[in-house]
Amino acid sequence: MTCYDRRDLGLLLLRLSTGGVLAAHGAQKLFGWFGGHGLEGTGQFMESVGYVPGKVSAAAAGLAEMGGGTLLALGLATPAAGAAAAGAMAGAAAVHAPNGFFAQEGGYEHPATMGLTAAGLAVTGPGRLSLDQALGNVLNRDWMVPAALGVAAVATALVVGARNRRVRRGMEGEQEALFEEFDE
Repeated sequence: MTCYDRRDLGLLLLRLSTGGVLAAHGAQKLFGWFGGHGLEGTGQFMESVGYVPGKVSAAAAGLAEMGGGTLLALGLATPAAGAAAAGAMAGAAAVHAPNGFFAQEGGYEHPATMGLTAAGLAVTGPGRLSLDQALGNVLNRDWMVPAALGVAAVATALVVGARNRRVRRGMEGEQEALFEEFDE
C-alpha cells in the first residue's frame, strides 16, 4: 500500500492537463510559441477587443496563464496559481461571451472550463503528489485560498469592467456614426 490514493493521482492529472494547457496558451501570448502571435500580435488583438494598453494586457494575460499554469502543473503555490489562471480565463470569457456558450460558435466554453478548473484546484489543493506537499505547504495555507481568489476577483472585475465600458462606448460611437450617415 502506498501513501498516495486515487484522489492524489486525480489531482495530479487535473493539475498537469489544466496547467499544461494554460502554460502553452501563455507561451503563445508571451513568446509566439505553438503558433501564437507573441506580445506584439497578441497586444494588437487585445487592444482590438478593448483591453488597453494592448501589449501590457497581453503580457499580464500571458504571465497569468503561463505562470499560473506552470505552478498548477507543479502543484506549487496552488491557491495563487489557480487564482491567477482563473482571473485570466475570466478576462478571456468576457471577450467570447457575446458569441454564446459553445466554443464552435466562438463562445466562452473553453475559458470558462479552464478558469473553473483552475479555481477548483486552488480551493481543493494540489494533493500529495505536488511541490506544495514536498515543501510542507508553506505556499498552500487555508487562509491563502480566499485571499488569492479575492484579490484575483477584484482585479479581474476592475480590468474586465473597464474593458466592457470601453467596448460599450465604442459600440455607441459606431451606432452614432451610422445614424449620422443615415441622416445625411
